Amino acid sequence: MKPGYVFIRFIIFATILQTGCKVGPNYKRPKVDVPTVYRGVDPSPGSQNGPSLGNEKWWTVFQDPQLQELIRTALAGNYDVRIAAARVLQAQALLGITRADQYPTISASAAGLNQRIPQTVTFPSTNTGAISAGLSLAWELDFWGKFRRATEAARADLLATEWGQRTVITSLISNVATAYFQLRELDLEMEISQQTLAAREESLRLVKVRAQGGVTSLMDVRQSEQLVYFAAASIPDLERRIEQQENFISVLIGKNPGPIARGKTLVETAIPPTVPAGLPSEILEHRPDIQSAEYSLVAANARIGVAKANYFPQIVLTGSGGYQSSALTNLFSSSSGFWSAGAQLAQPLFTGGRIRSGVRLSEAQQQEAVLFYQQTIQQAFRDVSDSLVAYKKNQESRAQQELLTKAAEDATALSNVRYRGGAASYLEVLDSDTRYFSARLGLAQAQLNERVALVQIYNALGGGWEQ
Repeated sequence: MKPGYVFIRFIIFATILQTGCKVGPNYKRPKVDVPTVYRGVDPSPGSQNGPSLGNEKWWTVFQDPQLQELIRTALAGNYDVRIAAARVLQAQALLGITRADQYPTISASAAGLNQRIPQTVTFPSTNTGAISAGLSLAWELDFWGKFRRATEAARADLLATEWGQRTVITSLISNVATAYFQLRELDLEMEISQQTLAAREESLRLVKVRAQGGVTSLMDVRQSEQLVYFAAASIPDLERRIEQQENFISVLIGKNPGPIARGKTLVETAIPPTVPAGLPSEILEHRPDIQSAEYSLVAANARIGVAKANYFPQIVLTGSGGYQSSALTNLFSSSSGFWSAGAQLAQPLFTGGRIRSGVRLSEAQQQEAVLFYQQTIQQAFRDVSDSLVAYKKNQESRAQQELLTKAAEDATALSNVRYRGGAASYLEVLDSDTRYFSARLGLAQAQLNERVALVQIYNALGGGWEQ
């Protein structure tokens, strides 16, 4: 029989054996306690109509063109994203390595030998030679599903890594948007400080004129100078914070520290009065860290089967075939063919508890993965609820801060009128102006908090990874 036919029958027989069972549990998604509605959601009718904010593309949520450009640059150049992409490539390669264990290893060989046998008393010296070419095969059959379970685990690891990359992307988009809004808030603080400094310098000039005319005292001059110096002292600190924030954003987008171009001002960035969060059950499918945790659980579940397969015998098929001849012209004749086939079965009898401990280890790892998956879901619900209540309360706080700023502005104007009319001391002007300056800065911070809370909602709902 020709060696080629032998190999074909050999592989058909082995393939039939490969369709054996798979030991170990099949994956079932664990039960989780999903609330019917997020805590902190706006209860007013119609407030949650429409799709979840997390389903929106990031460029529809953040409509500042300059912020969009920063996010695009970050997605292309951020090192965390690039590291996550490299990890996906590693997982793909590991899947290929693991999957290859299911298939036979086939090797080709060729050899040539020529030797001279010296003369003896009985025989004269002779020259001998042999040329051979052949194939060899070794195949450990996956009758118990060990390699198929390992491939299942590797495939789940790949998917977990891909979802992990998306988690990095959502976090990056959130971080860039937050950092940009913080930069624009610092710009607003700088604008307020410069406006306040200019107004106070003008007030100081008028107070000095009044003092020179004997209308007021030197104490008023000194108190007016305090206002000027306080506003002036805040500017260098703001310049420091602005430059450091620009450096942070530069590194975040994958560039060396440098200036950052601006787009819309903080108050020009429109935000919706309410944010649709969607159904809590949707977050299980949309939030990437939950998906990553579930696929890690799938991998851990499959590795139980890998560990249990070690209880059963290993079946290894071997075969070889080819041609051997003393002359190259007769190498591939039928009379020069040879073949061999065999099977080996190895059953572990005593391993000192190694296999049992391996199964227990894989089961414990699977339980850990279950708990981590459930914990990730609970944390996701908390993230959404925290960000929703923060958005609502920050809106209320911003509204009150606007009223406070308006009242402080009116009080400052009245105190200046009273001072010029001689009805109040300059101490009243000093106090009113200080309160007004503080109220304007507080309003800028409240406007920032409102926008940061919107970013947090978007991130908590798993938005941003869909490009």
